[in-house]
Amino acid sequence: MRVIAGTARGMKLKAPKGTAVRPTADRVKEALFSIIGTSIQQKVFVDLYAGSGAIGIEALSRGSGYCVFIDHKKDNIALIKENLEKTRLAEKARLIVSDAEKAVVKLAREDFKAGLIYLDPPYSDTDFLPLILNIFNHQMIHSNGLLIIEHNYHNRQRFNEFANIRQKRYGDTCLTFISPPRQ
Repeated sequence: MRVIAGTARGMKLKAPKGTAVRPTADRVKEALFSIIGTSIQQKVFVDLYAGSGAIGIEALSRGSGYCVFIDHKKDNIALIKENLEKTRLAEKARLIVSDAEKAVVKLAREDFKAGLIYLDPPYSDTDFLPLILNIFNHQMIHSNGLLIIEHNYHNRQRFNEFANIRQKRYGDTCLTFISPPRQ
Protein backbone atom coordinates (compact mmCIF):
# COMPACT_ATOMS: atom_id res chain seq x y z
CA MET A 1 0.00 0.00 0.00
CA ARG A 2 1.39 3.37 -1.01
CA VAL A 3 0.46 7.01 -1.48
CA ILE A 4 -0.25 7.53 -5.18
CA ALA A 5 0.18 11.29 -5.64
CA GLY A 6 0.93 14.59 -3.97
CA THR A 7 3.45 15.60 -1.33
CA ALA A 8 3.79 12.07 0.07
CA ARG A 9 3.80 10.35 -3.33
CA GLY A 10 5.38 6.89 -3.36
CA MET A 11 5.57 6.51 0.42
CA LYS A 12 4.64 3.06 1.64
CA LEU A 13 2.01 2.84 4.35
CA LYS A 14 1.60 0.17 6.97
CA ALA A 15 -1.63 -1.79 6.97
CA PRO A 16 -3.30 -3.52 9.92
CA LYS A 17 -2.47 -7.21 10.22
CA GLY A 18 -5.11 -9.77 9.42
CA THR A 19 -8.11 -9.71 7.13
CA ALA A 20 -10.37 -7.39 9.16
CA VAL A 21 -9.28 -4.38 7.07
CA ARG A 22 -9.76 -4.45 3.30
CA PRO A 23 -7.48 -1.82 1.74
CA THR A 24 -8.94 0.16 -1.13
CA ALA A 25 -7.40 -1.04 -4.40
CA ASP A 26 -5.03 1.44 -6.06
CA ARG A 27 -7.21 1.66 -9.19
CA VAL A 28 -10.28 2.53 -7.08
CA LYS A 29 -8.25 5.08 -5.09
CA GLU A 30 -6.91 6.58 -8.33
CA ALA A 31 -10.44 6.79 -9.78
CA LEU A 32 -11.81 8.32 -6.57
CA PHE A 33 -9.27 11.13 -6.53
CA SER A 34 -9.59 11.65 -10.26
CA ILE A 35 -13.33 12.22 -9.81
CA ILE A 36 -12.83 14.52 -6.80
CA GLY A 37 -10.10 16.40 -8.64
CA THR A 38 -9.10 19.81 -7.34
CA SER A 39 -12.26 20.16 -5.25
CA ILE A 40 -10.24 18.60 -2.43
CA GLN A 41 -7.91 21.60 -2.16
CA GLN A 42 -7.89 23.00 1.40
CA LYS A 43 -11.13 21.15 2.23
CA VAL A 44 -11.75 19.29 5.46
CA PHE A 45 -11.85 15.55 4.73
CA VAL A 46 -13.25 12.82 6.98
CA ASP A 47 -12.02 9.23 6.67
CA LEU A 48 -14.75 7.25 8.45
CA TYR A 49 -13.92 3.56 9.04
CA ALA A 50 -10.33 4.67 8.41
CA GLY A 51 -8.50 1.32 8.79
CA SER A 52 -4.93 2.17 7.78
CA GLY A 53 -5.79 5.79 7.01
CA ALA A 54 -4.67 5.38 3.40
CA ILE A 55 -7.60 7.33 1.90
CA GLY A 56 -7.32 10.25 4.32
CA ILE A 57 -3.54 10.35 3.92
CA GLU A 58 -3.97 10.38 0.14
CA ALA A 59 -6.41 13.28 0.55
CA LEU A 60 -3.90 15.23 2.67
CA SER A 61 -1.09 14.44 0.26
CA ARG A 62 -3.22 15.82 -2.60
CA GLY A 63 -4.00 19.10 -0.88
CA SER A 64 -6.79 18.60 1.64
CA GLY A 65 -6.35 21.15 4.41
CA TYR A 66 -7.26 18.87 7.30
CA CYS A 67 -8.43 15.29 7.86
CA VAL A 68 -10.34 13.59 10.65
CA PHE A 69 -9.60 9.86 10.89
CA ILE A 70 -12.20 7.74 12.68
CA ASP A 71 -11.88 4.06 13.51
CA HIS A 72 -13.22 1.96 16.36
CA LYS A 73 -9.95 0.06 16.89
CA LYS A 74 -7.17 1.65 18.96
CA ASP A 75 -4.58 -0.41 17.06
CA ASN A 76 -5.76 1.04 13.74
CA ILE A 77 -5.62 4.59 15.10
CA ALA A 78 -2.07 3.94 16.38
CA LEU A 79 -1.11 2.67 12.92
CA ILE A 80 -2.68 5.73 11.26
CA LYS A 81 -0.66 7.96 13.60
CA GLU A 82 2.49 6.11 12.55
CA ASN A 83 1.59 6.50 8.85
CA LEU A 84 0.87 10.21 9.34
CA GLU A 85 4.22 10.76 11.04
CA LYS A 86 6.03 8.88 8.27
CA THR A 87 4.35 11.05 5.61
CA ARG A 88 4.88 14.23 7.67
CA LEU A 89 1.16 14.99 7.61
CA ALA A 90 0.36 14.52 11.32
CA GLU A 91 -0.12 18.25 12.02
CA LYS A 92 -3.07 18.30 9.63
CA ALA A 93 -4.92 15.42 11.28
CA ARG A 94 -7.26 14.58 14.12
CA LEU A 95 -7.59 10.98 15.26
CA ILE A 96 -10.75 9.66 16.92
CA VAL A 97 -11.15 6.18 18.43
CA SER A 98 -14.88 5.56 18.18
CA ASP A 99 -17.48 3.68 16.24
CA ALA A 100 -18.88 5.64 13.32
CA GLU A 101 -22.28 6.44 14.82
CA LYS A 102 -20.87 7.83 18.08
CA ALA A 103 -18.22 9.82 16.22
CA VAL A 104 -20.85 11.46 14.01
CA VAL A 105 -22.88 12.47 17.09
CA LYS A 106 -19.72 13.83 18.77
CA LEU A 107 -18.74 15.87 15.71
CA ALA A 108 -22.31 17.12 15.24
CA ARG A 109 -22.25 18.47 18.82
CA GLU A 110 -19.14 20.45 17.83
CA ASP A 111 -20.98 21.92 14.80
CA PHE A 112 -18.36 20.23 12.66
CA LYS A 113 -18.56 20.67 8.88
CA ALA A 114 -16.55 18.88 6.22
CA GLY A 115 -16.09 19.35 2.52
CA LEU A 116 -15.83 15.61 1.89
CA ILE A 117 -16.78 12.63 4.04
CA TYR A 118 -15.57 9.21 2.94
CA LEU A 119 -17.24 6.08 4.33
CA ASP A 120 -15.69 2.68 3.81
CA PRO A 121 -17.70 0.36 6.05
CA PRO A 122 -17.06 -3.38 6.02
CA TYR A 123 -18.57 -4.90 2.88
CA SER A 124 -20.64 -7.21 5.09
CA ASP A 125 -22.26 -4.15 6.72
CA THR A 126 -25.37 -3.38 4.71
CA ASP A 127 -27.17 -1.22 7.27
CA PHE A 128 -25.26 2.05 7.03
CA LEU A 129 -28.19 4.09 5.70
CA PRO A 130 -29.07 5.42 9.20
CA LEU A 131 -25.50 6.70 9.54
CA ILE A 132 -25.75 8.51 6.19
CA LEU A 133 -29.07 10.06 7.14
CA ASN A 134 -27.58 11.14 10.48
CA ILE A 135 -24.70 12.88 8.66
CA PHE A 136 -27.14 14.73 6.41
CA ASN A 137 -29.61 15.52 9.23
CA HIS A 138 -26.79 17.14 11.22
CA GLN A 139 -25.71 19.07 8.09
CA MET A 140 -22.12 17.91 8.56
CA ILE A 141 -21.21 18.47 4.90
CA HIS A 142 -20.95 21.90 3.30
CA SER A 143 -23.57 22.54 0.63
CA ASN A 144 -20.97 22.11 -2.15
CA GLY A 145 -19.42 19.04 -0.52
CA LEU A 146 -19.78 15.31 -1.06
CA LEU A 147 -20.46 12.16 0.87
CA ILE A 148 -18.59 9.27 -0.74
CA ILE A 149 -19.30 5.64 0.13
CA GLU A 150 -17.14 2.71 -0.94
CA HIS A 151 -19.23 -0.43 -0.81
CA ASN A 152 -19.96 -3.74 -2.44
CA TYR A 153 -21.51 -3.24 -5.87
CA HIS A 154 -24.46 -5.47 -4.91
CA ASN A 155 -25.53 -2.90 -2.29
CA ARG A 156 -25.86 -0.06 -4.82
CA GLN A 157 -29.69 0.03 -4.70
CA ARG A 158 -29.58 1.14 -1.05
CA PHE A 159 -29.09 4.73 -2.22
CA ASN A 160 -32.10 5.07 -4.53
CA GLU A 161 -33.83 7.54 -2.19
CA PHE A 162 -31.15 10.19 -2.74
CA ALA A 163 -31.67 12.65 -5.59
CA ASN A 164 -28.11 13.91 -6.08
CA ILE A 165 -26.28 10.64 -6.63
CA ARG A 166 -23.57 9.33 -8.92
CA GLN A 167 -22.19 5.77 -8.89
CA LYS A 168 -19.09 4.23 -10.44
CA ARG A 169 -18.32 0.52 -10.53
CA TYR A 170 -14.86 -1.08 -10.30
CA GLY A 171 -15.34 -4.85 -10.27
CA ASP A 172 -17.14 -5.73 -7.02
CA THR A 173 -16.46 -2.26 -5.63
CA CYS A 174 -18.79 0.67 -6.10
CA LEU A 175 -18.17 4.31 -5.25
CA THR A 176 -21.34 6.25 -4.54
CA PHE A 177 -21.16 10.06 -4.49
CA ILE A 178 -24.02 11.88 -2.80
CA SER A 179 -24.40 15.64 -2.68
CA PRO A 180 -26.06 17.03 0.45
CA PRO A 181 -29.79 17.59 0.12
CA ARG A 182 -30.80 21.21 -0.28
CA GLN A 183 -32.08 22.60 3.02
